[in-house]
Amino acid sequence: MSDSGTARSVTGEDEVVDLCRELIRIDTSNYGDHSGPGERKAAEWVAEKLAEVGLEPQIFESHPGRASTVARIEGEDPSRPALLIHGHTDVVPANADDWTHHPFSGEIADGCVWGRGAVDMKDMDAMTLAVVRDRLRSGRRPPRDIVLAFLADEEAGGTYGARHLVDKHPGLFEGVTEAISEVGGFSFTVSEQRRLYLIQTAEKGMHWMKLTVAGTAGHGSMIHRDNAITELSEAVARLGRHTFPIRVTKTTRAFLDELGDALGTELDPENMEGTLAKLGGIAKLIGATLSNTANPTQLGAGYKVNVIPGEATAHVDGRFLPGHEEEFLADLDRILGPKVRREDVHADKAVETTFDGALVDAMQSALVAEDPAAKAIPYMLSGGTDAKSFDDLGIRGFGFAPLKLPPELDFAGMFHGVDERVPVEGLRFGVRVLDRFIDAS
Repeated sequence: MSDSGTARSVTGEDEVVDLCRELIRIDTSNYGDHSGPGERKAAEWVAEKLAEVGLEPQIFESHPGRASTVARIEGEDPSRPALLIHGHTDVVPANADDWTHHPFSGEIADGCVWGRGAVDMKDMDAMTLAVVRDRLRSGRRPPRDIVLAFLADEEAGGTYGARHLVDKHPGLFEGVTEAISEVGGFSFTVSEQRRLYLIQTAEKGMHWMKLTVAGTAGHGSMIHRDNAITELSEAVARLGRHTFPIRVTKTTRAFLDELGDALGTELDPENMEGTLAKLGGIAKLIGATLSNTANPTQLGAGYKVNVIPGEATAHVDGRFLPGHEEEFLADLDRILGPKVRREDVHADKAVETTFDGALVDAMQSALVAEDPAAKAIPYMLSGGTDAKSFDDLGIRGFGFAPLKLPPELDFAGMFHGVDERVPVEGLRFGVRVLDRFIDAS
């Protein structure tokens, strides 16, 4: 109770941690084949939180259990282009035996909220909900319309989430020209006087592929020159060990220049080992943006130890830089050779936008207001997000889920990793920054 005897209103900072914990406790593991629990429970939970503050959210189910929630907030000037804030509610699976704290417990320990989705990306979902609920409770409308989308299936390419909505319900995003979402806005500490906040302005395209080699079936005791497993294994080994050439895009060049200025040294992308050694905990995120990549992830063949199978298969996660898809596919076919049949399991484009405009200015001003040492800089994401789908509607996408992180935290290692966690103070910082950002945007 306050001195006046009335209850103090709950703020976004007050509830963001609990919102994040509750979301983590909803198991939305996405195995890519509809065998998981789906996102329906999370979609209904989000809709309830939005309805509590006067919005009229809609739930769209693209497949039984695969549900997304969308709502629109009317701004003070509805004639202005609208802003989309989107996040996904699905997560990659987790094996509880590997974790210090159960991945679906939302445990608080060591100043962090632990659990699958803590950084990818139920933290941003919770921050968005906390800010929106606070603003609507206090009657603070945004300067322009905001569309909120909490989406299914991002971890398997977005077919049953963002892609479904863009293809089947594009009217939900009428008037939207810009968007913010995940994997950007987090801090990289250079010194106490300078923290760089990496804003995602580009992301690599993807070719998730199935490789198949046909051979001649036979008895395992015979000399066999047409063994599908042998042929495929040699091709997969060549691909897995291949080093793709360095290709510096405009986004990566801008990132290296900005980081080099902050460090007081020139970062040479042609000297990959030396450059990455200067990047600390973000080396994993940045290293894969200097070239195309192709990583074998699955192998399959045979049914009995004394039977040579007639076919062998492998799956590969391929990622290509903006403007380099044709080069990537040509390299793949050359490396794999003529006996390997390559087919896409899921493919999507690379996206890239410029680091300028009023929205970028709003990000910088909001960050500096909460962290005077902040400077926003662009970078490319080696993975992919739902921004690819929204790009088809002409929506310019940025990764901006603001977090001020302890320098020692291996943030890149949190994504899809064991013991995923997000700092409590980082969540509260994100709420303050997002609130300011909305006012400035």
